[in-house]
Amino acid sequence: MSDQLLRVQSMLTLRDRVLLGWLADHGVLTTPQIAHGLFPSLDFAQRRLRRLRAVQVVGWFRPFKADGGSNPYHYVLDQLGAEVIAAQRDQPPPRPSQTKTRRRRWTVARVLEHRLGVNQFFTDLAGHARARDGHDLQRWWSESRCHEPGAFAGPDAQVELQAYPPPVRPDGHGVWRAGDLRVPFFLEYDTGTEPLTELVRKVAGYHRLAEYGGPPWPVLFWLHSAHRARHLHQRLAEENLRIPVATASRDHAKQAALSPAGPLWRLHGHHSPVPLADLAVALPYLADSAHGPDSVGDRAAT
Repeated sequence: MSDQLLRVQSMLTLRDRVLLGWLADHGVLTTPQIAHGLFPSLDFAQRRLRRLRAVQVVGWFRPFKADGGSNPYHYVLDQLGAEVIAAQRDQPPPRPSQTKTRRRRWTVARVLEHRLGVNQFFTDLAGHARARDGHDLQRWWSESRCHEPGAFAGPDAQVELQAYPPPVRPDGHGVWRAGDLRVPFFLEYDTGTEPLTELVRKVAGYHRLAEYGGPPWPVLFWLHSAHRARHLHQRLAEENLRIPVATASRDHAKQAALSPAGPLWRLHGHHSPVPLADLAVALPYLADSAHGPDSVGDRAAT
């Protein structure tokens, strides 16, 4: 282990390590996302990020904004930060060329926009929990983590789950807790560009996951508009659903100034929207269904 790595490890706080774990797992985060998810203020976050950048554990870029104005800084792991995480997780350190390739991937606009949208969902939950006692984002898994062989294989899972990637590729998986209520969920982040038939096809994949012995957790569709949510429920009414599906829309959340934890979620077959945690009231079996250990860096710092 290099002297430089030892020195930087000695100055990292628990919150710094959570941030580096997030960047390792989820690729890229903006200054506002980091500030909201982990820090008491934007100024505090900016000062700490400057320090982390100065010691070369994180890097940053600022994408061009076609309609003018300025995008926020976007943060990624630098080589030293990747080595910190590798040491923390008892993994071999990546080569500098690997870290460089990974950083460059997030500058591609199409990939970047979708990833930032998914990460916004989870950092909004983390920020909501940070400001409220008894609330916690207990798990945050990335798309790639969700697609690993055995990711959702419980003790009774069939070989299709134990040895092969799951038949679904959610944009993320989380466990949200509010008081005594605990909700494990799959996230599907929808940009509005896919036909509704594709969203229904994704639900069929979750049916297969449950048939193979995987967890029957609710599938959350985080949609771009309330109009699209209504049409999706109409389309789902034509299906024989065996997996709970809930929808919420970003335009409604923005208009009501609510985070994804708020009373936005309409469970299919129900009429009134409820807070995310209240899905555990409608689906009481969820209380004992979240299996699998929290991975390193899942839990937000307080």
